[in-house]
Amino acid sequence: MSNVTTNPAALAALTVLRGVNADLGTVQEQVTSGFRVGKASDDPTYWSMSQTMQSDQNSLSTITDALGLGSSKVDTASTAMDSVVDILTQLQAKLVSAKEPGVDKDALNSDITQLKDQLQSVTQSASFSGENWLFSTSAQPDTQQSVISNFTRGVGGQVSLVTVNYDSSQTLMIDSADPSLGLLTKNVDANSLASDGTSTPRNYYLLAADSGTPPADGTEISVSDSTTDDQLTDMINVTSSLLKAATTADSTLGIMKSRLDDQSDYISKLSDNIKDSAGSLIDTNMEEASARQTALQTAQQMGVQALSIANTMASKVLILLQSS
Repeated sequence: MSNVTTNPAALAALTVLRGVNADLGTVQEQVTSGFRVGKASDDPTYWSMSQTMQSDQNSLSTITDALGLGSSKVDTASTAMDSVVDILTQLQAKLVSAKEPGVDKDALNSDITQLKDQLQSVTQSASFSGENWLFSTSAQPDTQQSVISNFTRGVGGQVSLVTVNYDSSQTLMIDSADPSLGLLTKNVDANSLASDGTSTPRNYYLLAADSGTPPADGTEISVSDSTTDDQLTDMINVTSSLLKAATTADSTLGIMKSRLDDQSDYISKLSDNIKDSAGSLIDTNMEEASARQTALQTAQQMGVQALSIANTMASKVLILLQSS
């Protein structure tokens, strides 16, 4: 029944149209922002979970940067250790050739001196971000190195950092304050390496530290025409021991580098997974939202037409009443 004062059909159509407009506004906002849950009031549970995930992702991004920095430090030390191993190999070959009859040992010692200068240069230049794992000027160097590799979130929400640790004392080649701490500057007992049954220590060292103070009771590895075959044998044995230790240290750095690379790859994949998981909670499904937006726009047009029809019917009733 139509009524001049109140038009129930128009009110009904208007109510439906208001609801359609509200839903259409929500969908359009979701499409524009890209978020289905853009604030806590949209869905408190999903919003809270997504915020925690996004916080974790930001932490992983920071850890990725820390891993990059740590990996660069390891790369620098590893590259330097590769050079140290190569130079020690050459130096050992020079000492072996010194045992050949008729060799000019004084001239050969010039080559050995140049190789030792290279060792000095390589170790001192192996610095990255203010850290040098091969060279130290402290009598008590800090050799406990660590790189942040991950974090864990406990059941109660507490966050704990995970680190990769490395004892850089095995890569310390030169310590100018305390030569006994550096592989290349400390005394090595050739007698203990030769195991020839004698008890008197025969100490040799390869480099004199920058301070110019050689290790006590030690003989620097160098040759001259007065160097005996027994002394050359001792020097070769000591150099071989140093080369073995340097090779082991270099291998350890290689293992650490590989571990950091694997961890970096894992962090990258984990970050992508967290991003996808958070997105599934709050991101707008564009295909679904687009279809819903089209449907609501159609409903909006129908609502406008229904309201227009309802108003037209009331106008016609008013005309009939006026003509009577």
